[in-house]
Amino acid sequence: MSILVEENPAKRRFEILVDDALAGFTAYLPRGEVRVFTHTEVRPEFQDMGVGAALVRATLEQVREQGGRLVPQCPFMRAYIERHPEYADLIFQPA
Repeated sequence: MSILVEENPAKRRFEILVDDALAGFTAYLPRGEVRVFTHTEVRPEFQDMGVGAALVRATLEQVREQGGRLVPQCPFMRAYIERHPEYADLIFQPA
């Protein structure tokens, strides 16, 4: 199974492709240098395969590489970060 996660800025989301098929996405709203993640969705035929976790992990890694920050309004992403505190530094904390 080949997995690719890439940003689709036109749709304001990161998408995960599994064997070249769109398996899911995590949507965001840009707020300057901060992305507010609002929703994560995995197509039914790809659920319970770890696709959602792979999507969020790769998204967080890309945000980190870009030097970005985020607000995890999406419950799935928020729960993932709570289980993986190594990503907590990406959360935007207003001054």
